[in-house]
Amino acid sequence: MNLNIFNTADEVLTALADYFVKIADASIAARGKFTVALSGGSSPKKLYELLASTSYADQIDWEKVYFFFGDERNVPQNHKDSNYLMAKTAMFDPLMISPANVFAVDTTFEPAEAAARYWEMISTFFDEDELSFDLVLLGLGDNSHTASLFPHTPVLHDTTPGVKEVWLEDQQVWRITLNAPLINDARYIAFLVYGEGKAIAVHHVLEDEENIEEYPAQLIDSIVGETEWFLDEPAAANLEGE
Repeated sequence: MNLNIFNTADEVLTALADYFVKIADASIAARGKFTVALSGGSSPKKLYELLASTSYADQIDWEKVYFFFGDERNVPQNHKDSNYLMAKTAMFDPLMISPANVFAVDTTFEPAEAAARYWEMISTFFDEDELSFDLVLLGLGDNSHTASLFPHTPVLHDTTPGVKEVWLEDQQVWRITLNAPLINDARYIAFLVYGEGKAIAVHHVLEDEENIEEYPAQLIDSIVGETEWFLDEPAAANLEGE
């Protein structure tokens, strides 16, 4: 994996936006489409707004971009906590992305069925092609989780690609997530992490001995391609040499 460390959060976002454009262009040139699994949360929202801005909107052939979600909260799509709604507001609507290019989790079903249906949707989209996203965007929680791969949850022990429902006992909520084998099949994986509040988690994931139960993001590393970490100096502060 590669570490890309910048002075400020704005520099991190710009670098990742440039990387997004590069991977999109290369994927469209090679296969005629670009498939990306989006991350939720406040950090990627700023990335999506940047991609939809005048600085980037014209750099990508958006009609050939197909959007999926790395995870989703078990809430209606119009709920304020919905990752889909966040991406729709920040990026899909400003760029006038066709609904046919957006593959959201159908949270009208019970969590287990929603997960199964999302896996079926993904499998059907890729059909006979190799089931491999071109890019998976990820964040990192203070507890070292990524997507909805949370500490001490059964999904951490999945060995074959798929989509799973995850129950978070402490929050009393369900989530739906791509599992680690599916994420690791991606051609490119990019972590977006900034702010001093993430420094301890970054250290645990990148430098501590492997302990996936405590630090689930240690599970993530592309099998076939590259895993890039985009960090600002405060988030990287606890890494050796920083």
